Amino acid sequence: MNSGFVGVIGKANAGKSTLINVLVGEKVSIVSPKPQTTRDAIMGVLTKPDYQIVFVDTPGIYRAKNRLSDMMTKTCETAAKDVDFILFVHDGHGGISDEDISLMQRYTCGKIPAAVAYTKIDIMPKENILGDVKKLYDNGITCDVLPVSARKYTNIAKLEAYLADKMPQGEKVIPEDIVTDKSDRFMISEIMREKILLKFGQEVPHGIAIVINTFEKNENGVYEINLDIVCEKQNHKSILIGKQGAAIKEVSSFARKDMEKLLGGKVFLTTYVKVKEDWRNRPQLLKDFGYTDK
Repeated sequence: MNSGFVGVIGKANAGKSTLINVLVGEKVSIVSPKPQTTRDAIMGVLTKPDYQIVFVDTPGIYRAKNRLSDMMTKTCETAAKDVDFILFVHDGHGGISDEDISLMQRYTCGKIPAAVAYTKIDIMPKENILGDVKKLYDNGITCDVLPVSARKYTNIAKLEAYLADKMPQGEKVIPEDIVTDKSDRFMISEIMREKILLKFGQEVPHGIAIVINTFEKNENGVYEINLDIVCEKQNHKSILIGKQGAAIKEVSSFARKDMEKLLGGKVFLTTYVKVKEDWRNRPQLLKDFGYTDK
């Protein structure tokens, strides 16, 4: 069989996580319209009788503004070196800038074989595709360019077959009943962060960390989850809580429903909002919150 690792690389908000979730068939990465939704390298595993593809979802390439985003960039760089194939995901409906070309040259013109997934074709004029592909070729991007839409499932089966064919021959590297390398505890914190990203404005969510204090399954089958939502400013705390606690109740309710789907049981969720000023630039707090320079 064919089996190997695909590093999924691209600018922030290019649609990497959505594409991986569709290919794997389960939600292994959280999704939101905001850049830097993914902070860690997360594996999504697709296992079929004749092949296994381990997708490595990486943080979006984004200009570093603090220690956390710098660590995210390093995570992306590391993932791009330790895979069998690179799939560079590009948001097609945004056109192609000089910066896009430079990034593609960096990641697709090296020793590791690569292709470009040209995404979001469902929300752009189809006649733009050929022009953009020619522009890439004229600028030295000679790898395959694969137009897809994860939202509409357009060309997803073709992309899967293409990637399966590119994997080296070998045995499965991950047991077939596993779809992600992340624990339930990690996924619980990501679900909470996703709902905050979807609920609140641009500034607040990027300064959020989720700390799980308690994650236990009681004898009656109910999961007891106690977590802290850590923000950077006092006014952010007020926004997160909302008038008479309305905002935090709403976002917690949405998160609890997804947690119950993940765990397959009832969840009793308790949330607290705490302030840790400038935590994204404080090494010890980054370590405490699970962000390590790896």
